[in-house]
Amino acid sequence: MNRTAVIIGASSGIGFALAHDLSRCGYTLGIVARRVELLDELAKNLATRAVIRYLDVTEPEAAMAQLRSLILELGSVDLFVISSGTGHENPGLEWELEKRTIETNAIGFAAIAIVAAEHLASRGAGTLVGISSIAAIRGNGDAPAYGATKAFVSHYLAALRHKFAKLRSKVIILDVKPGFVDTAMAKGDGLFWVAAPEKASMQILRAIDRRSTHVYVTRRWRLVAWVLRLLPNALWNRL
Repeated sequence: MNRTAVIIGASSGIGFALAHDLSRCGYTLGIVARRVELLDELAKNLATRAVIRYLDVTEPEAAMAQLRSLILELGSVDLFVISSGTGHENPGLEWELEKRTIETNAIGFAAIAIVAAEHLASRGAGTLVGISSIAAIRGNGDAPAYGATKAFVSHYLAALRHKFAKLRSKVIILDVKPGFVDTAMAKGDGLFWVAAPEKASMQILRAIDRRSTHVYVTRRWRLVAWVLRLLPNALWNRL
């Protein structure tokens, strides 16, 4: 089958690894990011056709228009992956860092998710993947906006899943919650549980193939999530 995927945030990290893996699986790709020069290099090393687009999710109206234009060029899209995101440790609550995180991870995410959901609704099938985080589970004083916006991502995906369920649609909404992944944004350098982007990509692809709605990357983070949810607030606040 000729399948098509669009990856928002394909220039690095998980999005970059997914572009390679989806291409090896035969997908025609739309690869999207701010750093177009990195997309050019990526496209040269893919096994299938890739259409490149500049897109900055912090300019939501323009980003929505650019994504709709890309969908028209591709004809139809089976899979959307929203992998763009940012995060900062910000214990001092510097406003510019919080604002940038909110603009990217919440407002930008919602804008892209709306366009993807509209298209999948018109097809009556397909998959939308959003990259959330284990940080979505509990608020962390060292990175307030990051955890809060990732919780927004997970709740927004849950709302879309509910919407499509009520429509009895075949559209799948997949919430990916990574722990530490070895990317430029990762804060877990040197930790035992840091996963390579390539390993994260393979586990996400497996979840897509299984039509899953939730996946932890790597799977051991499911146990961490369980502990975080059960941990009393008094104990969490002392950590």
